[in-house]
Order: sequence, then structure tokens, then C-alpha cells
Amino acid sequence: MKRYVVAILGATGAVGSRLISELEQSKIPVATVRFLASKRSAGKKLHFKNREIIVEEATPDSFSGVDLVLSSAGGAVSKKLLPEAVKRGAVCVDNTSAFRMDDQVPLIVPGVNDDQLACHHGIIANPNCSTIQMVAALAPLHQRWGLEQIIVSTYQAVSGAGQSAWNEMLQQAQARLNGEEGKANILPTASDKKHYPLAFNLLPQIDVFEDDGYSHEEWKMIHETKKILFNDQDSSRAKVTATCVRVPVEIGHGESIYFSLEDKSATVAEIRKEIAQAPGLVLQDNPQEQLYPQPLSAAGKKETFVGRIREDLENAGAFQMWVVADNLLRGAASNTVEIAEELVKKDLVKVPNN
Repeated sequence: MKRYVVAILGATGAVGSRLISELEQSKIPVATVRFLASKRSAGKKLHFKNREIIVEEATPDSFSGVDLVLSSAGGAVSKKLLPEAVKRGAVCVDNTSAFRMDDQVPLIVPGVNDDQLACHHGIIANPNCSTIQMVAALAPLHQRWGLEQIIVSTYQAVSGAGQSAWNEMLQQAQARLNGEEGKANILPTASDKKHYPLAFNLLPQIDVFEDDGYSHEEWKMIHETKKILFNDQDSSRAKVTATCVRVPVEIGHGESIYFSLEDKSATVAEIRKEIAQAPGLVLQDNPQEQLYPQPLSAAGKKETFVGRIREDLENAGAFQMWVVADNLLRGAASNTVEIAEELVKKDLVKVPNN
């Protein structure tokens, strides 16, 4: 059995630590692992299967002899270093937005469109966390009845904005409880002109706004969904729109999803059955017992949780559901490692000759 040299780029970050844990539990036969990060993190000691690994500064030469790269170090770092890794023969699974909309880069949710892995040229993109859980929940319904339209409103946890935003929200909450005014320097997005507190608040802006009034997060959900389901980011086969909101939750994105199906014969009972038997999905849908997905109970779990499934009483073939998943695990590390497992399974851990 072939054993692989695996590098984790961004090993000291919130997603990086989860990538390490997921790789430890994975089916990938690992010969050696390398932990790569920024210069300021070099020298730190992390562990992999009870072995102490010293974090190295990530440079192009760090990828010499590496078979597989799992990356979550930010888009700018990915754009700079992953092409260098590919030049040195490594296949890269990237958790940033750097390559998602590149026509030459497969955008993959295992179990939904992993047949596209065979088309890779050395880099495979992991979708946005909010896109992953929505597509995972809708894919079995699309396969059986066909999707006509998707309208999603997200309730996204602060951890999706990074550790600094998470820390700032907790500081704001404590300040509010102390009767003080909390400082806001990061959200909705650090690069924008104004910043607002998230603690005890809702922010209907994730990422910067585009000229059409949609935020970039909303743009990503629309076009990533089309690329995953139809292999075309501008597909007209289904209408998709989104409203993305940051909420004062630590871990776990919630999504209210309204969808209409091409085949109007579908029933709530049949949809529940499809969800219940789909790998990676957990049905939590019993209103009488107040059973429905919640971020607190989803945190730390790999599955996507689905509930509140009900039909639109005004429009035939239209339904609503509530979907929750751990954005750092299901929406990032777990999906990334599952992609890598599929690459190993299909013997695709090799850079094709272009």
C-alpha cells in the first residue's frame, strides 16, 4: 500500500487544528506529516498521533517530496504557494476562496460531485462552509426530483470570521454584561469602512458588498452552488439567491432554505426519507417533540443536521427546511479531508501532465 507525505498549510489556525485531528482519524495512509505556517508560528510544537511535530515556515521548497497538501492559510497564501506545491508534484486541497471560481479547478463536496475530481490539474477547491451544508442537504432531493429554485437565509457563526473576530465578540459580550461599551474593530469585515459589535446583535453583511447590493458571501453561495450542482457557476438551470447574516453564535452555521422542485409530486414524508438515508445527513425533524437542529448540539460533529421540513402551502412543489452544521468541521476540515480520501481512493494523488 502506498503511503503519502502530507503537508498541512496553516496548521496552527482554527481550521488547521481540526485538519490535524481529521487527518489522524482518516483512512489516508500517512508516511510523514509536515506542519506549515507563517514565519511567526515556526518552531511551535504540535502533535500528530502522539508524535511531536515542529511547525515549519511555509516556503515553496517546503513542498519538495510532498504528495498531498491540505491548505487553510488564507487566500493570498494559497495563491502564492499552492502553484509552487503543484510544480513540485503535490496535489493540493484548498480550503480558501482562492481557486473556487477557477474553471480549471474542481469545487467538490464528496458524495455530491466527486466525479469531478478526475478533472483536477493539481488543485481542488473546498467550497465555502455555508455552501457545503446547503448543497449536502439539497443534493439528494435534486438527484430525485430536480431543483428549480433555492432561496437561502444564513445565520453564520462568528468563528467563520476567524479567531480575532471570535475573541472580539466575547469581549464585547463581557463588556455589555459589565455595563460598558464594547469595541468593534473587525466585523462585518476588517477591510470595510465601518465596524459594528456582534455581541447581542445581528450583522446582515458578510464580506464586502458588490455593486449589485449583494455581499460577496452571498455571491459565493449563489455561484458555488451552481458550479457544484451543474458544473457551471453561471448556470440558468436553477435560480439561486441568498441573504447572509452574521450572528452571535460561536460555532455552527444555521440556514433557512426555501426550495422548489421540478417534479411537483414530492411530499414532506418522501423528502424526510431521502434526507434520513443520505450519507452524512442527520434528520432531526419532530416538531411535536421540539426536535430540530441547533448549533450547540451540532458543534464538534461532522454531519449536517436537517429539520423543520415543511411544504409551502401557497406554492405547489415548494418546501422549507432548517439546516445546521459545524462550520469549522463539516464546513471546512472534514470536507477537506474527505476530498483527500477520495483522491487516495481513486488513485488521483498525482499531478497530471498538462
